[in-house]
Amino acid sequence: MKKLLTGLLAMFMGLTVAMAQTPATATKDVKAKTEKKAATAEKKAEVKKANAEKKAEAKTVAAEKKAAVAEKKAETAPATAASKTKKDGTPDRRFKENKTAAAAPAAGPTKKDGTPDMRYKANNKNAGKHKKA
Repeated sequence: MKKLLTGLLAMFMGLTVAMAQTPATATKDVKAKTEKKAATAEKKAEVKKANAEKKAEAKTVAAEKKAAVAEKKAETAPATAASKTKKDGTPDRRFKENKTAAAAPAAGPTKKDGTPDMRYKANNKNAGKHKKA
């Protein structure tokens, strides 16, 4: 039984492969197709050139806008703001001048390593309060 099923499966696969490999009979359409391909290739090349020119113009315009914005910022930027800050006004810790800036000293007692001791009210607003379950 296995041999019979295997034989049928092999014959079925052979027939499907044979039908898939039949050559195309249209020979007149080949010239028309190649002419169409050449025409579309030319059109695509023209479109690419036009797009490249548009992109180049857009880049120059964008560069000019950036330069104008940079000049405007340079004119309006205060000279005292040397350190860089985030939008919310806190110092941006990615920059060296902000990493070395000393933190505000703790208002209350500190631990041996210099960090504020959070057991005291002066350092922790929730110190001494009981948690509600």
